[in-house]
Amino acid sequence: MSFTERLRQVQINQNSLLCIGLDADQSKIPAPLRTREHSVLEFNRRIIEATQDLVCAYKPNLAFYESLGEQGVTILRETLNFIPKSVLTIGDGKRGDIGNTAERYATSLFIDFGFDSATVNPYMGADSVEPFLTDPEKGVFILALTSNPGSKDFQRLKIGMVPLFEKVVRTVKKWNTNQNVGLVVGATHPRELQRIRRMVPDMPILIPGIGKQGGDLKSAVRSGCDRHGQLAIINASRSIIYASAGGDFAEAARAEAIKMRDEINLYRDV
Repeated sequence: MSFTERLRQVQINQNSLLCIGLDADQSKIPAPLRTREHSVLEFNRRIIEATQDLVCAYKPNLAFYESLGEQGVTILRETLNFIPKSVLTIGDGKRGDIGNTAERYATSLFIDFGFDSATVNPYMGADSVEPFLTDPEKGVFILALTSNPGSKDFQRLKIGMVPLFEKVVRTVKKWNTNQNVGLVVGATHPRELQRIRRMVPDMPILIPGIGKQGGDLKSAVRSGCDRHGQLAIINASRSIIYASAGGDFAEAARAEAIKMRDEINLYRDV
């Protein structure tokens, strides 16, 4: 089963397009956990247990774990062990380097850590992405138009009459021979998201930027879903995992996840 086929099945089974970003910041972990030796791991475990029936994926941003050194690697591995096989995992490292280095990155993320998918930066071209594409069961989300303000610096530059991000989309579409390639398109660009979905009607789109970054949920769902109301992955991180700074953080995260999951489903069904 290709990654895209599995994503469809997971979204049907879970009745959810929601992805929760597990970006656990030690400085923001609720006070009741901060004195514990394994505070980040405990935080992640309780968030996962509280929300695992509400999501199609979890997305740990690798920077939050790499910054903790050797301990962070252990935390990441244990966090992945907590995630049930009924949902997908996205290793958000935005890797991108020359071929032999990219091969090591792909091995690390897909074989060593066992992620189901990863985010990849295509700036260095086809040979920097190819090592991630070889296994149809492993998904590759390639940066197209990101949610940050600086996306305008390069991603919107024109190549002739076509913006660079559109050139990326057209090229990436050709790489999707194993039906395992998707795109990253920020919710802060609703018109472009709609345009990109028309260009790739059957590819997954990972959509960050909802909430704190200013993206509109309704626009993201309506523009990002395919014709079946699937293949959009709506990511939320801080608004869910830090819904409460108290001892009820897991319960608050669940309540916020239910609210977002239900709102997403409302928009995708209209």
